[in-house]
Amino acid sequence: MSDIDLRRRNFFKTSLGAAAVAIAPGILLFDVAHGKPQSVGGKVRWGMLIDTTQCREGCNDCVTACNKENGLSGGTSATDSQWIRKVEIKEISTGRKVSLPMMCQHCEKPPCVDVCPTGASFKRVDGIVLVDRHLCIGCRYCMMACPYKARSFVHEPVTGQNPDVPRGKGTVESCTLCVHRVDNGQQPACAESCPNKAILFGDLSDPESEISKKIRSVASVQVRADLGLNTGVRYQGL
Repeated sequence: MSDIDLRRRNFFKTSLGAAAVAIAPGILLFDVAHGKPQSVGGKVRWGMLIDTTQCREGCNDCVTACNKENGLSGGTSATDSQWIRKVEIKEISTGRKVSLPMMCQHCEKPPCVDVCPTGASFKRVDGIVLVDRHLCIGCRYCMMACPYKARSFVHEPVTGQNPDVPRGKGTVESCTLCVHRVDNGQQPACAESCPNKAILFGDLSDPESEISKKIRSVASVQVRADLGLNTGVRYQGL
């Protein structure tokens, strides 16, 4: 057994109860360990509206930007991390094709958080769902619970990391909505990079925000709305 596996096992045995306790509402050890600005509070819920009518088939600019920003290899094998992927949907009756980005949907009621035994999977009070790699024991329960197949397991040592995006072998990871950028007042990399501006990022809880006004004015859907998860990512044109 490697040293890291032994440390995780001992931690799990002795600190399970304490690990999942919030230091303050919406603040867990992830935030403290990395010295990040804390979330803006329950008055904000970050989310996205993705206009599939503006998302071009074959365009992967959002995927490329995500990989570059977060230090991912860009590989698509079973052992490569993919925080965002393009999905092609075809309506059988009409033959209509739709291309859309699929990532963590940042659910209001995230199944990944419900099943995590250590509290490594958690939701900030601003709606962003994250994984604390210091608490993750690699059990992968969250991967099985996610209906969007949005989580990846890190199989190999990670090199060339972005210091703002900590990653580690033996842990689970997924889209963070570029939380390190959001906390500094920037857009997620995928939204910023889209040439057709198909990805609109903003505050879902602010009725005066651009995204809230757009959602009121166009028809949009949640993927697997039947699950009642109230996702933070919505799609227009499906």
